[in-house]
Amino acid sequence: MDMKKRIHLELRNRTPSDVRELVLDNCRSNEGKIEGLTAEFVNLEFLSLINVGLLSVSNLPKLGKLKKLELSDNRISGGLDVLAEKLPNLTHLNLSGNKLKDISTLEPLKKLDHLKSLDLFNCEVTNLNDYRESVFKLLPQLTYLDGYDMDDREASDSDGEADGDGVDDDDDEEGEEEEDEDGEDFDEEEDEDDDEDEVEGEEDDEDGSGEDEEEDFGQDGEVEDDEDDDDDDDDDEEEEQGGKGEKRKREAEDEDDDDEEEDD
Repeated sequence: MDMKKRIHLELRNRTPSDVRELVLDNCRSNEGKIEGLTAEFVNLEFLSLINVGLLSVSNLPKLGKLKKLELSDNRISGGLDVLAEKLPNLTHLNLSGNKLKDISTLEPLKKLDHLKSLDLFNCEVTNLNDYRESVFKLLPQLTYLDGYDMDDREASDSDGEADGDGVDDDDDEEGEEEEDEDGEDFDEEEDEDDDEDEVEGEEDDEDGSGEDEEEDFGQDGEVEDDEDDDDDDDDDEEEEQGGKGEKRKREAEDEDDDDEEEDD
């Protein structure tokens, strides 16, 4: 697919002024030049032209808001002066995999005052002695060259600022929340166990009370038996006394009979 048709498809019924990002990777350029891209893309901030067979960027329109330009894996060997003229606010430029051989070909980039990151991977210029020192000296506005700063510290994401702490903090907070939830669940389980123990204790107390009542009932039965025994003893005593009275009565009657016989 050629570049013009690809741009038309990427618009998706939008006007060029509505587009902020435009990716045209792997399409075909006409005679190694950019075509179909116009200054109507006034709000374009990101443009990617990876592996489109570019030999030159001379046809690049003026894009005052463009910040990031991807030109890797093309056949560009020079003519970078147009970048400073057409892209005054460019901050990130990727020229890796092109035909750049000399440090001098990079000199036009000095005019890109806002340029922070430059990538030249797989370009012949990277094989030169003191390559990194020479580029940082030539372009003092640079913060990162091939993903590393002057002290060989690796660049972070898009703007070269280390800002990954927020993700770690969110993970820690979730972990703490999970721990808190687990702790609450554990406390609830303990409370449930305590309630079950209390219920079992109350049941044991009720069983104990029942046994005490049975013991009391047994003691009452024994007391009643003792009272019955006392009643039986009283009856025996009465019977004995009655027998003794009758005996005395018979003896008295016998004595009277003897007296009567003597009188006769």
